[in-house]
Amino acid sequence: MELPKFILGDNTDYPDAIFIIHTEFPRFIINLENDEVEWFEEFDEHDQRELETETENYIKQATEFYDREVARYDD
Repeated sequence: MELPKFILGDNTDYPDAIFIIHTEFPRFIINLENDEVEWFEEFDEHDQRELETETENYIKQATEFYDREVARYDD
């Protein structure tokens, strides 16, 4: 099965949260309510440094995906 790069998710147990799931490496879920990120990968020290520099980019991409999806609902 081919998955999209980002998936929008919600859960009634977290009514204010908006979750974006990133399905490619490095896989993670971000809660756009508070920008909390949960990683599904294990990282070594080298990966950790690279990840720190890329995290801001991943959050930006997730937010842009969310904005695009919401705009499509409005159409």
